[in-house]
Amino acid sequence: MNHKPNLIIFATGEKDPDAGGSGFKNLVEASRDGRLSANILAVVSNYTGGGVEEKANDLGVKFFHFPKAQRTAEGHAALVEEIAGDGEVFIALSGCLWLVPMKESPEDSNPGLDPRYVFNIHPGPLPQFGGNGMYGEHVHTAVMDAYRKGEIKYSAVSMHFATQHYDDGPVFFHYPVEILPTDTPKSLGKWVNIHEHRFQPYITNLVVNKKITWDGENKDSLVVPDGYKYLPS
Repeated sequence: MNHKPNLIIFATGEKDPDAGGSGFKNLVEASRDGRLSANILAVVSNYTGGGVEEKANDLGVKFFHFPKAQRTAEGHAALVEEIAGDGEVFIALSGCLWLVPMKESPEDSNPGLDPRYVFNIHPGPLPQFGGNGMYGEHVHTAVMDAYRKGEIKYSAVSMHFATQHYDDGPVFFHYPVEILPTDTPKSLGKWVNIHEHRFQPYITNLVVNKKITWDGENKDSLVVPDGYKYLPS
């Protein structure tokens, strides 16, 4: 019998119970309709009573509150072990706004998570529009500023493996999103979000089923399926 890979989702969401967590919800629904072959063990958020917890309750997914005081390297490792035991587990960062402590390599003896199994979705082109503070509308504002200066014509949805630095791991998914002359950061964000929801389950499925991999240390070790057409140019 083939067992589905285990997956934990880290999602900040929003304090408002009616907002946030749409990416998490999308992944859960995909795991139930066959687009994503994964066993979603839990969702983790730094807000209680917010949009992520509300959606977790509605979907019947285990919810774990993860306050700032616990978000050390040791705290992350302990939380993952509490949820998944000592078995192999992937972690999807889906609107996760805190920096997840990562090992430098899988052989690193320091506490932290294994960079081969943690990956993030980002609402803009990388590396130009990544880094500390570049999330959500901050990304879309920076992209629109560059567009108005004639520096770019497209935004993007990006996915990458996680390292010790924000948005610095190997990018394994890049899908351009056209910017319209009438766009604002808010409207651009809506277009990007539509494409995030369209592609995130499909690409996540490739990662957790080890069709997209890397060695956790060297960016050049990235492996993707034959014929794969979503790498950045």
